[in-house]
Amino acid sequence: MRHIISILLENEAGALSRVSGLFSARGYNIESLTVAPTEDSSLSRMTVVTTGSDAVVEQIIKQLNKLIEVVKVIDLSEAGHIERELMLIKLRATGKEREEVKRMADIFRGRVIDVSDGTYTIELTGTGAKLDAFISAVEKSAILETVRTGASGISRGERIVRA
Repeated sequence: MRHIISILLENEAGALSRVSGLFSARGYNIESLTVAPTEDSSLSRMTVVTTGSDAVVEQIIKQLNKLIEVVKVIDLSEAGHIERELMLIKLRATGKEREEVKRMADIFRGRVIDVSDGTYTIELTGTGAKLDAFISAVEKSAILETVRTGASGISRGERIVRA
């Protein structure tokens, strides 16, 4: 099962390395990882997407909580949450293709953020499934380059991750 783990940790050198090292040392796979400072510059928020049984994820969370830099860990997948991913995709767009690429971007609520004589670069946000659907909907030969951030998530309602 896919799990989105949200980690609040001290914003210091080596913290990311220790968290990723914990995963690799135990043979757990990280599907995606995002990290950035929070509103409190002394803390960072890390979002890790991984797969595994509930027991495996429970072990991961226990191990994460043992790290000195970690302030709080929650599995967002346990309750209602919102997740988003950002994708920048550069597509070949010449002649008649230009209008089709623009139309596809509009259908998926994407934005054209760069235009050249032969390409459009489109910004899309949404769930990973939405971004995958966009990739499937466009011609494979039109895709020149793709960059994705990985998932970021936040709990719905009153549930928060705070120090």
